Amino acid sequence: MSNDTALFLGQFLRAPATIGAVAPSSRRLAAAVCAPIPERGEPTVVELGPGTGSFTSEIQQRLAGRGHHLAVEVNETMARLLAERFPTVDVAHADASRLVELLRERRLRQADVVVSGLPWAAFPQDLQCDLLDAVAAAMGQGAAFTTFSYMHAIPLSSARRFRALLAERFEEVVPGRTVWRNAPPAFVFNARRPRA
Repeated sequence: MSNDTALFLGQFLRAPATIGAVAPSSRRLAAAVCAPIPERGEPTVVELGPGTGSFTSEIQQRLAGRGHHLAVEVNETMARLLAERFPTVDVAHADASRLVELLRERRLRQADVVVSGLPWAAFPQDLQCDLLDAVAAAMGQGAAFTTFSYMHAIPLSSARRFRALLAERFEEVVPGRTVWRNAPPAFVFNARRPRA
């Protein structure tokens, strides 16, 4: 078992409702979720629930020193590890519901891309709503939001509710491809144009 997997498992056992996974995401899932990051310009990329940095690494590779990468992690142990592992990433040990405030503190107007590793199906409805409201409020009109759901969670009522909330909050929600080479397999969602 790798150190990251052991850390994930330990943190999951302590707080399954906020960690939501027993192992880090695969490189293939990271590539699929981070696909909307633009190849040019100086984008503001927000990462929610980065954990040990599977998506963080992919975002950093795609940005290649451009823009601003804000990673918001509520778990103190993982936030500290992430800051040590990725010294050029702006790591905020904070709740993602404070996203608009976190951007304002950094004099960043809006996010161009929001990448989420949050365990949406593990959250109650009020928390899903609060977090999605924060995401939509932080995004510019042309911004993209990507997240994923594990295949085994798709039939759960909380996962169905999340998909309905996505459709309420965004004009365009496109189901992406299934990433079979992830443990467990995962399904990607791409959303654009937050509703006013």
